[in-house]
Amino acid sequence: MTSLFEPTHAGDITLANRIAMAPLTRNRAPDAIPTELTATYYAQRATAGLIISEATAISPEGQGYADVPGLYGTEQLDGWKKVTRAVHKAGGKIVVQLWHVGRISHTSLQPGHAKPVAPSAIRAHAKTVLLKDGVPTFTDTSEPRALDAEELPRIVQDYRHAARNGIAAGFDGVEIHAANGYLIDQFLKTGANQRTDDYGGSIKNRARLLLEVTRAIVDEIGGGRTGIRLSPVTPANDIVDENPQPLFDYVVRELGKLGLAYVHVIEGATGGPRELPDRPFDYAELRNAYRAAGGKGAWMVNNAYDRALAEAALANGADIVAFGRPFISNPDLVERLKQNAPLNELNRDTLYGGGAKGYTDYPTLAG
Repeated sequence: MTSLFEPTHAGDITLANRIAMAPLTRNRAPDAIPTELTATYYAQRATAGLIISEATAISPEGQGYADVPGLYGTEQLDGWKKVTRAVHKAGGKIVVQLWHVGRISHTSLQPGHAKPVAPSAIRAHAKTVLLKDGVPTFTDTSEPRALDAEELPRIVQDYRHAARNGIAAGFDGVEIHAANGYLIDQFLKTGANQRTDDYGGSIKNRARLLLEVTRAIVDEIGGGRTGIRLSPVTPANDIVDENPQPLFDYVVRELGKLGLAYVHVIEGATGGPRELPDRPFDYAELRNAYRAAGGKGAWMVNNAYDRALAEAALANGADIVAFGRPFISNPDLVERLKQNAPLNELNRDTLYGGGAKGYTDYPTLAG
């Protein structure tokens, strides 16, 4: 029987175990620059087989929350180099999650206070996080504008450039954030995409941007260092698709041709129920579609896993299990899972923004 604690690989990345640290937004990167405290935070969690960094904006336009990191300026790359060096020194592996939020933003965060961009000019009934007098405040997202088709090659190149920057900053690879109602997911799903051009309407058209971005990144850094995150049915950030099974079966069949390191799937509602009666979805069918198309990358599952659920997932065909918030309050989560030890309680008041409190001060079993 496959164990959570045995080595594996994700494409070209060799992992010490099958436990991944999921991307977790913490809003502690002033001016979009990771700090020494960021490096400490990730190094503390380097016993994960793979760390996926917090979502990181590919461009100023891609920013959607206060004090989240970027990957488009020299100071940002220098900040991330401190992080990757610290993780590698601690024996870990880390990839950077590439992020364009699309319509999940606010004019105050956009260059020139412009409207956020989206596939269609449909406002999301969702919140973003702004800092007011240093206090994180949930604020309604702004009305977006629809992207012209002529702008999309620029966005694809922003992703390509960010992937190149990620490798230059010392990351072991990148993860394309195509989930949770952000830009790529907005193009995928009918609730946000009402376009009538080559990027809207049919499944093939709505998947076009995702595949153009993925192919560009694979061309830039290689498929063996490229992962992608999908969330077929999550309602996060006011996103919905009228028929997700054929959409995502098509997407993974196309991804199966690209030699990716891994596919990271959020099952159910992000941070919520694993089963959504009003949005049924067959994840086994999804994985089978990927494998039947030649996809050899690791299959990573995510959402509300504990050790027992994780071991069952591995027995049923998953390769890696991602854990999210438990890693925030348990930097030594791998050891705690191994020992079936109790977990530290999460301090929800320190999730977004702030300093070391609730970030780097959680105790380990070793004290």
